[in-house]
Amino acid sequence: MKTAWIVVADEAIARILEQPAGGGELLPVENLTDPDAHIREAEMRHGPHGRRAGGATVSAADSERHQHAQLFAARVAERLAEALRQGVYQTLHLIAAPRMLGYLRKALPPSVAAAIASEQDKDLVQASPAELARRLAQARP
Repeated sequence: MKTAWIVVADEAIARILEQPAGGGELLPVENLTDPDAHIREAEMRHGPHGRRAGGATVSAADSERHQHAQLFAARVAERLAEALRQGVYQTLHLIAAPRMLGYLRKALPPSVAAAIASEQDKDLVQASPAELARRLAQARP
């Protein structure tokens, strides 16, 4: 059996857990955070409000928030690629808020994308390891 990493993420936090090769409880590996995700919206506004983008009005803060989330996803993807190169894990399970899952998909290099065993578009970043293990077991065929 292969060592699996489980990444549970939203736009501010990415928790990495490990399911050892022999099975058993999910063990915490590390937490990555994006401090910019917690900046107050007023602090993000550097330009005019209400920019037009693609026919819809988008506030400057929303645009910057998405950019920060994409940079955070790239940082998470870089960490996952490094660990895969080192042979720390062989399979990967992604559980992320829908928008963050999309950002992660775009940021993951092909080698990491090939290691993905399952994906869930759920915001479960606050779920316990036991709850995450239960959800992973339910998602498996």
